[in-house]
Amino acid sequence: MKAKTVMNKIIIVGGLGACLLFGGCGAGQAADAASAESTVAVTQESTVTPTESTEAVETVSTETAQAEAQLPDGVYTAEFSTDSSMFHISEACDGKGTLTVKDGIMTIHISLGSKKILNLYPGLAEDAAKEGTVLLEPTTDTVTYSDGMTEEVYGFDVPVPVIGEEFDLALIGTKGKWYDHKVIVSDPVAEDSEGGADTFDLSTVEDGSYTIELTMEGGSGRASIQSPAQITAADGTVTATLEWSSPNYDYMLVNGEKYLPVNTEGNSVFEVPVEALDAPLTMIGDTVAMSTPHEVEYTVTFHSDTLQSAENGK
Repeated sequence: MKAKTVMNKIIIVGGLGACLLFGGCGAGQAADAASAESTVAVTQESTVTPTESTEAVETVSTETAQAEAQLPDGVYTAEFSTDSSMFHISEACDGKGTLTVKDGIMTIHISLGSKKILNLYPGLAEDAAKEGTVLLEPTTDTVTYSDGMTEEVYGFDVPVPVIGEEFDLALIGTKGKWYDHKVIVSDPVAEDSEGGADTFDLSTVEDGSYTIELTMEGGSGRASIQSPAQITAADGTVTATLEWSSPNYDYMLVNGEKYLPVNTEGNSVFEVPVEALDAPLTMIGDTVAMSTPHEVEYTVTFHSDTLQSAENGK
């Protein structure tokens, strides 16, 4: 009898297993408590290894994707585009913002076209309107147009979750209504302010006087700096003598420092520091040619392949 009882139990368990495999019957209701516990235990033991393996693969895949999408810490210039012509970066910024990556967190600073957008929210409008939601507050930015005119606009520091893909960014204007928008941050280009692989190593320039060709951008295009210009290297520092095509510049700003003209007659001449060759350097010139003085931002690039000694022309 005992052997027959054992055989009956084996048949019952086998039948339950078949039902579970084909999924067409209510095996859980037909089995007694002991058989159900036994079946669950067997099922769990047989699936532990593949479950852990799957989780490990998913974790590795996620980490790999994040690593591939992550930019190295640094400062970049990046394109900022939106889904609406009513929501855009100031024309003075050429569709670009300053992307900062620190400790793996990406934030882009954008200067808008006016002060009509009061707040931004990284998400949907319905969430932005909820009480207690933390909104992005504006900064007051001064932008300079190609004709030298300046304007105060609102700017924002926007968290960037991903490069090259759309994400939600809601806005509220002076009418007090939230609107949904999609934006994309793309084409980041590193700002090499300290001289990197694509810039000339100034430490290799021996003390002496040199000539070098330069190019400049910005302003209305009516004023220019004479090229080639003279530069002087001494004790590890390089100074450029810049002669404008106009006598109407009363000072220059380079890295926040003010420099006055070194002459009193003729076109304005300044001696300013040079931090790098083959890299765009921002310089501001104040012109009194207009009805009121205006600070105009220029980008000046000194080209190392044109560097020649002023003494022997080599």
